[in-house]
Amino acid sequence: MTIAYFDCFSGISGDMALGALIDGGADRAVLDATLEALRLGDEVKIEVRHENRGHAGGTRVLVGITERTPRTVPALRHAIEDSDAPDIVKAPSLDAIDRLARAEAQVHDAKVEETHLHELGGADTLVDVVGAFWLLHALDVHRVYASPLPAPSGRKNGMPLPAPASLRVLEGTGAVFQPSGETRELVTPTGAAILAVAATFERPAMTLRRVGYGIGAHTAPGNALAVWIGEEVARETGVTLLETNLDDMAPNLIAALAEDLMAAGALDVTIVPALMKKGRPGHVLTVMSPPELVARLSDHLLRHSTTLGLRLTPVRRVIAERRIIEVKTPIGPSRVKVKELDGRAVDVAPEYEDCRRIARESGIDLREVMRIVAEAARRDLGLE
Repeated sequence: MTIAYFDCFSGISGDMALGALIDGGADRAVLDATLEALRLGDEVKIEVRHENRGHAGGTRVLVGITERTPRTVPALRHAIEDSDAPDIVKAPSLDAIDRLARAEAQVHDAKVEETHLHELGGADTLVDVVGAFWLLHALDVHRVYASPLPAPSGRKNGMPLPAPASLRVLEGTGAVFQPSGETRELVTPTGAAILAVAATFERPAMTLRRVGYGIGAHTAPGNALAVWIGEEVARETGVTLLETNLDDMAPNLIAALAEDLMAAGALDVTIVPALMKKGRPGHVLTVMSPPELVARLSDHLLRHSTTLGLRLTPVRRVIAERRIIEVKTPIGPSRVKVKELDGRAVDVAPEYEDCRRIARESGIDLREVMRIVAEAARRDLGLE
């Protein structure tokens, strides 16, 4: 599965994103198609050229406005909805415009419908947003990741840095900000909106195919945005195993404890019978915890079990991608978990509770229900 990782060491703007994607192998003709699809050929001119910022060289995209037409947010949405861009490009573009509109409305205490995206101007915002998502589509990128973002200090035109609109756009996205010694705007609202819609803020494990650099307007050395294009490999993540031995707790209470731990956020709970000291029967309880929940789950175990202590072991794990689909069968609909490697389905697992419900309602043996559901899922995914 092709992925893109935006390394925002000098920030990100809409035109830097366009330049990085073209430098990373996307066809420059996609930008011409964007102008044509949005019917902006008489209003916008695009220039693509190679430039350097110190030792960093890459592609600079200049989006010039020859005839500025003010547009409200509804007009921007209408331009995208009525464009000839692919639907897979329209959806994230509309999402980005909505995020920009809400952010600008909050910053300027205005109604969303009356908001003008004056910071960049309507037409260039359309080109940056639609062009970026179209270039990602042209590169067959299925998933986008992003690095931490630089957070400068100071003011620009009386407004604090980072730009309030950019921060508003990125609220709740998991974006990570790192202090920067710069005193200029590094993350524009449009650049923030592209990442807010598309990106997960972490560095993926990937095999690198190409790297592209998008050059920014400021002439500071190193003012560029890098995009890494490649294939995602099985993700390795860190977890912590919480383990304890229990030889003085009733099995039914241990079963309830396991359910409560899962409800509290444990990734998995296993219970293994064990022969304890002096020949007493007992159980080894192991909890797989995400790093951020270790303290909470440890406290839960200490409070709600008879243990006097826990063993904590940090481990690494490699996980396959998974997603949930719903399949329709002659005996009813059911959810199915799909296991994926490299973006391709390799196995399916019917959801037990759905199959159990169908079995109760239909009187069909549960094993037969799960077979029917699995076959339907394999057929829909082309695995047969």
